[in-house]
Amino acid sequence: MDVRGNREFLKDSIRLEIDFSATDQSRGVPTPPIEKPVPPGVTPLPLAEPTSLSFGKNLDLASAFAGRRSHRKFLRESLSPEELSFLLWATQGIRDPGRKQPMLRTVPSAGARHALETYVAVLRVNGMDSGLYRYLPSSHALVPEYPASDLGKRLAKACLGQTFIGEAAAVFIWATIPYRMEWRYGLAAHRVIPMDAGHVCQNLYLACQAISAGTCAVAAYHQQLMDQLLRIDGDEEFALYLAPVGKVELPQP
Repeated sequence: MDVRGNREFLKDSIRLEIDFSATDQSRGVPTPPIEKPVPPGVTPLPLAEPTSLSFGKNLDLASAFAGRRSHRKFLRESLSPEELSFLLWATQGIRDPGRKQPMLRTVPSAGARHALETYVAVLRVNGMDSGLYRYLPSSHALVPEYPASDLGKRLAKACLGQTFIGEAAAVFIWATIPYRMEWRYGLAAHRVIPMDAGHVCQNLYLACQAISAGTCAVAAYHQQLMDQLLRIDGDEEFALYLAPVGKVELPQP
């Protein structure tokens, strides 16, 4: 592979070559849904309302920046459902639920297209069964995907033997549905989707500090195994990025 040639992907030169009048948006194709639907017969689990939570209100921004770091060692302590709710809202939540399209979120996205789906592997969250869940930003709720008592081991295997991932309390996994971005930007879509994922994960890093937790961004995994774990097709939707979350030892004053 020509390493230097692959650098072109990082440049925005392709924008000058695209006929944006030919994109599906310009041709009047209906806007893709902002999130995957709830399967028939499945009842979403409501999460604590973000406005009712006090996490982070006493944490100044400078301290959050200074304390941000990657953690690969987690305590056995569980997360609370309220803490999980806060992290989900901080990374993909709707800022103004009463607003019509586009529904603006707590993170930026190119053209407000938000081509990511958030999956959460719950390993130790009080009152929740271990298993895979999917976040619904529009209603701030979780869709149970499937239960699994061995999910930590399966995650570690899908992440090429990175065992610390399976030792977290929860693992955030972001999959992308590229067409949400392609609908507007055509071939230019694929450059900005990873940028969006970076915005989301940085919010997770900062939000973790408000609940005495830590995380570590992970981009090394077995694509097919991770897509299989999420039960997605690997084409129209596929895994892109993940981050385990757990309580961590705080530095002594």
